[in-house]
Amino acid sequence: MAPKNKKRKEIRKKLLHKYRLVILNEDTFEEKISFKLSRLNVFVTGSLLIVGLIGLTILLIAFTPLREYIPGYSSTKLKRQATELTYKTDSLVNVLNYTNRYLENVRMVLRGDVANNEMNRDSLFEQFKIDPSTVDLTPIREDSILRAQVELEDKYNLFKSDVDNINLLLFPPVSGSISQEYDSKEKHYAVDVVAAKDTPVKAVANGTVVFAEWTADTGYVLMIEHKDGLLSVYKHNGSLNKYQGDIVRAGEVIASVGNTGELTTGPHLHFELWSNGTPVNPLDYIDFK
Repeated sequence: MAPKNKKRKEIRKKLLHKYRLVILNEDTFEEKISFKLSRLNVFVTGSLLIVGLIGLTILLIAFTPLREYIPGYSSTKLKRQATELTYKTDSLVNVLNYTNRYLENVRMVLRGDVANNEMNRDSLFEQFKIDPSTVDLTPIREDSILRAQVELEDKYNLFKSDVDNINLLLFPPVSGSISQEYDSKEKHYAVDVVAAKDTPVKAVANGTVVFAEWTADTGYVLMIEHKDGLLSVYKHNGSLNKYQGDIVRAGEVIASVGNTGELTTGPHLHFELWSNGTPVNPLDYIDFK
């Protein structure tokens, strides 16, 4: 036990033993500065300096641009560019999805395909059925006034149709006799107007040409997008006067009557109207005579 205590005292004596650090003038040996140090003081001071340097280095790396010079760290500029590119990518994806849906609607119009959205309407109103015997049907003054107003409005209504969102005044694209009318059961979502070859075909309303190309079945085809989701389609043209992206005015000549395409038997205009992706009967809005 005594040797261990003796050894501990020797270690403690070495750690606490005082030394003098003297800085002298090399030429005159004049004492300039002197310090009283012990091994323990040197160890503690050195450890604190090392910890301080490590902490300062971490702070410089974490909160200053110096970290960009360390391999593995990305620069702030690159991070900002990556964030901006991410936002742009999301925007482009949304635009691409919208464009794909729009092109799919255009393809549907060209093919004449219509989604089957039929449903049993009676089942929807089953819960709202009321027994007429329990309702007092005696007309009142307010009811009579409302009926008179509705009759007056209907009297001067130029367009009567099941589709209420077409609020444009449509001009006839061409004048002539109807060889085949609109027939949704036969999937003929158009009217065929017979006219002399090279007769000018006019735009039914203001809009933008979204398609102007040749197709094997329907020859020269031109499609115009109007406001309120209305789309007009002109098929079997002899020639086209407009290109995709052109702005047209109502009554402006856009094509000429022809006999192009495999699905035609003579010069005529195959004219279609689509409202928000649904075909409508052009005869409800246009007088072709």
